Amino acid sequence: MNPERRIIRDGAVLVEDNKIINVDKTDRIRGHHAETVINAKNMLVMPGLIDTHVHLAQALLRGCADDVALVDWLKNRVWVLQGNFTLEDGRASAKLCMAEMIRTGTTSFVECMIHTRYGFDGIAKAVEEAGMRAALSKIVMDSTGYADNPDIMYPGMVEEKEASLKEADSMFAKWRGKSDGRIQIWYGLRSLGAVSTDLFKEVVQRSKAHGMRMTMHLGEVTDDVRYAKQKNYPNLTSFAKDMGLLGPRIVFAHGVHFDDADLKNLAETKSNVSHCPASNMKLASGFARIPEMLRLGVPVSLGCDGGPSNNTYDMIREMRLAALMHKSVQNNPTVVSAEEVLEMATIGGAVALGLETKIGSLESGKLADLILVDMRDIGLTPACNPVSNLVYAASGKCVDTVVVNGSLLMKRKHLLTLNEAEIMDEANERQTELLSRAGVRIETKWPVG
Repeated sequence: MNPERRIIRDGAVLVEDNKIINVDKTDRIRGHHAETVINAKNMLVMPGLIDTHVHLAQALLRGCADDVALVDWLKNRVWVLQGNFTLEDGRASAKLCMAEMIRTGTTSFVECMIHTRYGFDGIAKAVEEAGMRAALSKIVMDSTGYADNPDIMYPGMVEEKEASLKEADSMFAKWRGKSDGRIQIWYGLRSLGAVSTDLFKEVVQRSKAHGMRMTMHLGEVTDDVRYAKQKNYPNLTSFAKDMGLLGPRIVFAHGVHFDDADLKNLAETKSNVSHCPASNMKLASGFARIPEMLRLGVPVSLGCDGGPSNNTYDMIREMRLAALMHKSVQNNPTVVSAEEVLEMATIGGAVALGLETKIGSLESGKLADLILVDMRDIGLTPACNPVSNLVYAASGKCVDTVVVNGSLLMKRKHLLTLNEAEIMDEANERQTELLSRAGVRIETKWPVG
């Protein structure tokens, strides 16, 4: 994924401490003494995947809100469940989510909205323990609406403006750059309807003063467009521009309902868009105009979103969806190639994090965030084109080894930093307790006996 997009057959990567020292043919690197040598025969060695839209708290909600319309999905399931979280639920869900991400090759992620009740400290400590690279975003809000739906927020999800800002500042002071620089702290703007224009502008000024980045959902639903027009703006990015939100320091999640002027504004300001194909398809939000965004130069990355809207945190499966869906929508098999999708999931994600000079490709001097994908599989044979096989035929189950910042997080499919069995047992117990506490009953459509 270097600027030349070079593919090296019979290659090797030399890592010293937390950095890549060399990437070349194996016989040119073999002379270097190494304390640890990992045999990558029949494997694809590549940059770690970067997920730019993750809800850590929603891993615990997997399977709790299937086949439901979005507003009903939020109002009667997701918000109710998340609004009954304990700090221990937040920590357990984060660990469950990260275990799955590591298993499927994700090395860095943007957590978009951490509520006070999830326990920011506990989540940050879990990231520290897991060894991943993360941007953790603290929710900021001052209203209870969602897009053009006023006063719809579940009470347990409401936060007061000053308290949310104070916690964001506190977590920034405590966690920014911790764990050898693996942790970033961002502002997570709640959504249109839950953030006033005054608060949008205040957060923009604070983000500039502190050097904090921002993320928010935008254009996921048509309600967002109606909200902007009710405020007398012709489209979403004209509203965002007036708030000071546009630019390379923000990641807009979804971006399904952007018009031509929106795409032009995003391209001109280099505002990042996190494309979430599985979530958008499952919730019938629509199809983001990714081919047009790429053609115009909008920075696009990929996001798995959450457990109820996607049901997995597998970025390889997400790449496949992203490559396939737009071909069908546009009736054009040439749009959004496997190579373009792999760019979104690696160097595109690095751009969104502001770390394109440090991660996202295998190059000398960059941080050693890399994965090994086992291509010796009946479903990946034969292998004339490794990029095609990865995007169209593989899944996260093919990931063999994961390295972040020069440290092994998984080797030969065995997690080294997290106890997988304990995490699964606790998640099962906590989901049962959470459903009971929230008074939510999940019934299967078919009889269970």
